[in-house]
Amino acid sequence: MHESTKASKISYYDYIVIGGGAAGIPLATTLSAKYSVLLLERGDSPYGNPNITSVFNFGSYFSDTSPNSPSQRFVSEGVINSRARVLGGGTCINAGFYSRGEQRFNKEARLVDENLVRESYEWTEKVIVFEPVVQKWQSALRGALLEAGVKHDNGFTYDHIIGTKVGGTIFDENGTRHTAADLLLYANPKGLSVLLHATVHKILFKTKGRSRPLAYGVVFEDSLGNRHQAYLNGGRKNEIILSAGALGSPQLLMLSGIGPKDQLDAHKIKVLVDQPFVGKDMADNPMNTIFVPSPIAVEPSIVQVVGITRFGSYIEESGGFDFIFANASVYQGFSPQRGGFFIEKVNGPLSEGELKIENLDPHDNPSVTFNYFKEPKDLQKCVYGIKTILKAVKSKAFSNYKYANMTSKDILDLNLKLPVNLRVHAKTSSSIEQYCKDTLRSIWHYHGGCHIGKVVDHEYKVLGVDSLRVIDGSTILNSPGTNPQASVMMLGRYMGVTILSQRLTNDNHNKN
Repeated sequence: MHESTKASKISYYDYIVIGGGAAGIPLATTLSAKYSVLLLERGDSPYGNPNITSVFNFGSYFSDTSPNSPSQRFVSEGVINSRARVLGGGTCINAGFYSRGEQRFNKEARLVDENLVRESYEWTEKVIVFEPVVQKWQSALRGALLEAGVKHDNGFTYDHIIGTKVGGTIFDENGTRHTAADLLLYANPKGLSVLLHATVHKILFKTKGRSRPLAYGVVFEDSLGNRHQAYLNGGRKNEIILSAGALGSPQLLMLSGIGPKDQLDAHKIKVLVDQPFVGKDMADNPMNTIFVPSPIAVEPSIVQVVGITRFGSYIEESGGFDFIFANASVYQGFSPQRGGFFIEKVNGPLSEGELKIENLDPHDNPSVTFNYFKEPKDLQKCVYGIKTILKAVKSKAFSNYKYANMTSKDILDLNLKLPVNLRVHAKTSSSIEQYCKDTLRSIWHYHGGCHIGKVVDHEYKVLGVDSLRVIDGSTILNSPGTNPQASVMMLGRYMGVTILSQRLTNDNHNKN
């Protein structure tokens, strides 16, 4: 890894990958086996930062709004959200839960080689995934979910199966986080250059004498504000690959002239391709939490047990942790160390919104709306999920960790007083539907903006231009599995291997 300030003013590579996150790192690492690759990351290294590496500091970065924070805050519809700004992407700031996506994801993502899907998951798992040690509170919660009807008990598995299970984690037994950045150990050091604090301003295209624009380089800025250019070597198959995430990839396409004409015109950006679907179909899975105070101490742990229901709601948990990242005084006399959070996530979701650029500065977030709960089915799933949680709280298995005299209404009213979002709402519960709307949060699994079939083709090539792909969460139609990091890392590796093997076949064909 090198600081971008040390980069040459002009450089040449076979591949340029924009974004060192969950997709970009496996992709760049894989391509480096045979070709020269430049990986541009706008953030810092995760190494040596205890806020990232220690499980006990989970979430501390969400309140850090400095320009060097690994988490860049944005707000949509009164819901506080976060965009990763660090080598390793979301794997550096998430809750660490690792679970493979369901079969539907492979189909929607056009990943047809089942063996390669499996091998790509295993490639990641060998390096950064561990089996968690399930302690007493987690075990009680697991029993509670089973009693509440989230059957069957599927034990420890990475697979997405209906019922209750223990999944993998990227935190090891010492509570140290392992991130996608660790996958760089697979890289060919002679083939891969990684630059930190390198913010791409735009992708460059050749249009003269061509029927379609050809991507041939990028302009990026270092931390001192100096501009650099990186170009593709002359090879016909060389490419630029955008892996800047669900906010960054549509934003960069627009800044480079690919997007809805009205938006580009409004910012005086020269229209290269009028592409109305860039920034559309943005979705964020709603999360609602229920803090349940406990009469006894709870061991700190984050997301190890998950309930996968039949009705499209996923129930996760975090015990002994301040999962709202607030001051202890807001807990109405209770303590986050004596209690835990049940977490409900709506799958899909069906509700969608859109992303728009605010200005020409890639450091700034675009504006995004997700239209949470616009589709009644999303709200219905939340209601079923919350009802299941309340049933689990009342179960025999969970009885040691709940005050006997606390009713379901007491618990919901307590949670309505917690500062979980910026929405104005009543402090007492009137209905579960209203509770879902009033305590709405993000589980940070937002996706879309460069949908497969609309912005990119089934090989992730950007429609209407040459030598440019988008491979990341912006292409995803529905959030995969209970938590998407496993699927996004797999996608990066899968596409890296696919690009290499296609290129090898083409090269051999041309030789013959």
